[in-house]
Amino acid sequence: MSQPIEDLDEVLKNHKLTKAEYEDILRILEGRHPNLVEIGIFSAMWSEHCSYKSSTKYLRGFPTEAPWVIQGPGENAGVIDIGDGMAAVFKMESHNHPSFIEPFQGAATGVGGILRDIFTMGARPIANLNALRFGTVEGDSSTAKYQRHLVRGVVDGIGSYGNCMGVPTIGGEMSFDESYNGNILVNAFSLGLVKSDEIFLGVASGLGNPVMYVGSKTGRDGLGGAVMSSDSFTEESKSLRPTVQVGDPFTEKLLLEACLELFKTDLIVGIQDMGAAGLTSSAFEMAGKTGAGLIMHLDKVPAREEGMTPYDFMLSESQERMLICAKQGSEQAIIDIFERWGLDVAVIGEVTDTARMELMWHGEKCADMPIAPVSEEAPVLDRPIARPKYLDEVNSKSIDNYESIPNQEAFEILLSNIEISDKAWVYNQYDSMVQTNTTKAPGSLDASCVRIKENGKALAMSTDCNPRYCYINPHKGAALAVVESGRNVAMSGARPLSITDCLNFGNPENPEVMWQFAQSCEGIKEACLALNTPVVSGNVSLYNETNGVSVYPTPAIAMVGLNEDENKILPSVFQEEGSQILLIGEDKGDFAGSLYVKALYGETIGDLPSFDYQAELDLWELVIEANKEGLLHSAKDVNVGGVAIALSKMAAVSGKGVMASFDLRNSKNIFDETQSRALLEVSSKNLIEVVHRAASMGLHVVNIGNVGGDIVRINDVQLPLDVLKELYFNTFSKIIERDL
Repeated sequence: MSQPIEDLDEVLKNHKLTKAEYEDILRILEGRHPNLVEIGIFSAMWSEHCSYKSSTKYLRGFPTEAPWVIQGPGENAGVIDIGDGMAAVFKMESHNHPSFIEPFQGAATGVGGILRDIFTMGARPIANLNALRFGTVEGDSSTAKYQRHLVRGVVDGIGSYGNCMGVPTIGGEMSFDESYNGNILVNAFSLGLVKSDEIFLGVASGLGNPVMYVGSKTGRDGLGGAVMSSDSFTEESKSLRPTVQVGDPFTEKLLLEACLELFKTDLIVGIQDMGAAGLTSSAFEMAGKTGAGLIMHLDKVPAREEGMTPYDFMLSESQERMLICAKQGSEQAIIDIFERWGLDVAVIGEVTDTARMELMWHGEKCADMPIAPVSEEAPVLDRPIARPKYLDEVNSKSIDNYESIPNQEAFEILLSNIEISDKAWVYNQYDSMVQTNTTKAPGSLDASCVRIKENGKALAMSTDCNPRYCYINPHKGAALAVVESGRNVAMSGARPLSITDCLNFGNPENPEVMWQFAQSCEGIKEACLALNTPVVSGNVSLYNETNGVSVYPTPAIAMVGLNEDENKILPSVFQEEGSQILLIGEDKGDFAGSLYVKALYGETIGDLPSFDYQAELDLWELVIEANKEGLLHSAKDVNVGGVAIALSKMAAVSGKGVMASFDLRNSKNIFDETQSRALLEVSSKNLIEVVHRAASMGLHVVNIGNVGGDIVRINDVQLPLDVLKELYFNTFSKIIERDL
């Protein structure tokens, strides 16, 4: 009978394993005590980051099927059919914990990781987005100064990696709230194109087939990263910098091209990115999907450092690496491809029929464990849930609890708010035009778009989540994240098809956080079913907590839609002087979770009203079909800051003034955030036709004004266009660069 390793309690604590989980490990190993390598493997594979053990219960039941879905959750990325033998491959993932510890490398390697998820499937990445959440950045406090440092570092990291890879970053979103002071959120999205019959999966099968390692050498960087990302932060967390990976985008560019060359051959069975938990997760996942066994010789893995151990090789998260299951006899051809691109390549093992992972070190076995219980049977936790106590107070308040502020004053405060202001300081650091397919670039409002040269169509994509909505009502807030990302896509003339998600929450050991998570999942399920936009991929990031304070529930959604004609991409800013402006949708005076209340009174309060999915679908249908027939000049959804801010953004970006006037129940409702509304710019010639179509669909429609002049006037508020543009375009850089 084997003996437990020394200082077992301390080892388990360092590996975030419980005594109950250790007992489960003993059962799996049939009574044998694991060695340190095996404990490290169990720790990584059963970490929250890799196993989803707290979230699996609630992710079940997500709608994942539709006629256009080729590959749903469970692979490196989701895949949808976009016609003419082409498919779009996309996913969103988090790199939150690493980016707080080391913002440049954390964000950069987040981009690198999501790109590998895409090209591992056989697709060439053609577009990146990001969804970023930061804490308080205004003022002279140490927190604000550090948050500004994080903004600068994260943006630099994203731009550095994406630009070097030659993949355009075409859009994204950014918001700020004190709930992110201790944990910023960095969510990276990528989309690629592939022929629908040339998709590769992460599987290992075929007795005797060689297992090959390709890419960069393995070092000790990122060691234990998956486990680190499965725990909360404290003041000592900056000592975790060694667990943050170090990226090399130039090597990844070579790896991308080498893999795409490989995919043109018939040399491999499957391929898997070495992401979180490195060689451990890639090997166990590839074999676990097929029931195969693997034997791997760790001393054959290319090493970057001296004195590395089997533990180091299995748990390192060094970047730019792949694991390949090749066909027997193809080894030299594969070696030739990767050596031609200047990359490391080695045969490190083979597929067996034992259903076990056997790890060798200079001829001696250093680990031997069954694969299925590790990769496919991680613990599924049923954590306690409890409705948060804070909800009674915040839900009981409304805008009527506050003294009224003159609309003109409110207008200027909102236009100066960092959440509203243009983020050119950010997106000008990203190459958005490389590959020459970007047709709706950052700063153009609402969705971003790329053309598909292969079939003359276009893809629209948008990330969205309003954390304030999710804080006051996680169910409806998460549903609205799906709705709003879809509305952005529809406003570009594309039909929303599918989503990927990145579910960012606090500590799952807190019953109130798990309640938020459970409610948010139900909201996503509800919205995706109602809108027929299934979930095809996603990611869960928990333990976004520092010193007991969790972030707001932040289920970020990225929606992808298809426009049948690349020449029919609908702008979201004014196009012609003299055009008429239609407001679609009825004002209901909704200020729950609004920026208006947050910016003017410093609070996030209220409760979200019931939502009409059919009205939302009718709005999408109106815009999509009217755009096909050339009846619209532009379309913009009404969202944060209401009609006043939506019109102001359209005016600022287009450089055209606007005169708008319309009746409201309350004058401040020019700032309300009632859902299912949009602003449509139409010519006088098409005005009657569009109004008739909207009315025939049961949509509320009113002509509120026209485009033109050098003033922006909306009911009782106004600003000269040049003053408005100064506020909109220059506020952000003044805040973020104040320390430089």
